[in-house]
Amino acid sequence: TILPSEIEELHKYGIARLYHADDGRKMGLQGMINDLLEKCDFPLGKSLDSTSDKLTFESKSRIAQLISAAENFPQENKNILKDIQKDADITNIPVLGITGTGGAGKSSLVDELVRRFLADFPDKSVGIICIDPSKRKTGGALLGDRIRMNSNINNRCYMRSLTTRQSNLALSKHVSSAENILKSAHFDLVILESSGIGQSDTEIVDHCDVSLYVMTPDYGAASQLEKIDML
Repeated sequence: TILPSEIEELHKYGIARLYHADDGRKMGLQGMINDLLEKCDFPLGKSLDSTSDKLTFESKSRIAQLISAAENFPQENKNILKDIQKDADITNIPVLGITGTGGAGKSSLVDELVRRFLADFPDKSVGIICIDPSKRKTGGALLGDRIRMNSNINNRCYMRSLTTRQSNLALSKHVSSAENILKSAHFDLVILESSGIGQSDTEIVDHCDVSLYVMTPDYGAASQLEKIDML
């Protein structure tokens, strides 16, 4: 359906790669998949435009680029990130930290909170940072919070998933930078959700104004809830 000469013309036009039937015969399906993934497998955020317009909660692409720069190239962009931190320090934007054991329903709760927030405050915006754990063996992460959240499909909402990049932690070391970027963009509320944690992990309280612990009514949690209700 497409000639080699047309493919060459489209490559010159700016399309990165088009696979022809001849490529299938030479490389096979797995070979084409591997080639495609190799071309996509590179970190983003190395080069940023420092003269960009003022950051707002509507600047979704700019926010995404800045968070990627903070994750992947913090030293190369330290001057831009330092300016963002100064801007964030003079804001008074509340951060809600949500943590709890794995599978307790943190992401579903965040989704419902965001839905109600957007419905009850039609002139407010919310930024969300969700942390997912990294696998010890491969270093990969599913970033499954995106699957469970639907309320974030809104012009007044921005969500970003980060991976811990370390199997023994519940937060990413780039959380502070991501928070500063959302504050600098002047979201009215920032929500930070950690990955599933144990009882000894309290790192999230260092990054939020108010913390919320989500737990299931098993393994003694129910009795603790009863004590709280009695108080």
